[in-house]
Amino acid sequence: MKTLWITPAGLEKLKAELDHLWKVERPEISQKVAWAASLGDRSENADYTYNKKRLREIDRRVHYLRKCIDNLKVIPYTPYQEGKVMFGAWVEVENAKGQKLRIRIVGGEEMIDRRDYISIDSPMAQALLKKEVGDEAVVQTPTMQMKWMIKKIEYEKE
Repeated sequence: MKTLWITPAGLEKLKAELDHLWKVERPEISQKVAWAASLGDRSENADYTYNKKRLREIDRRVHYLRKCIDNLKVIPYTPYQEGKVMFGAWVEVENAKGQKLRIRIVGGEEMIDRRDYISIDSPMAQALLKKEVGDEAVVQTPTMQMKWMIKKIEYEKE
């Protein structure tokens, strides 16, 4: 099951996307559909077909975002989190091979287009939670087990 948490910055990003889709893109695409429809035969009108498809995509995303935003719980930073890996933390880890990662633990809705964000529901995040600098986290995946040493923990004080 997916944890329905989000950081304050993540929620603002979703709201900005919703606002842009609803107030900018949708009116623009609706206008294009109306223009293309006015040209006559819609069956061979590429502008009409493409823009109708895009309008459906926008409407689907708007519907999803509205539902999603209503169901998410915003988890703001609190001083209690300092020194421990918790939701919203930026964590620097290193394995025995010297491979280093800097990742942020966030909700599933925030990970889009971010390679440095991981879901709180992921095996890596679950292994890191409540650990401190110097602790070792054992990450168990379906195919292997890896050990990561926690080097640094930071929070964005939003």
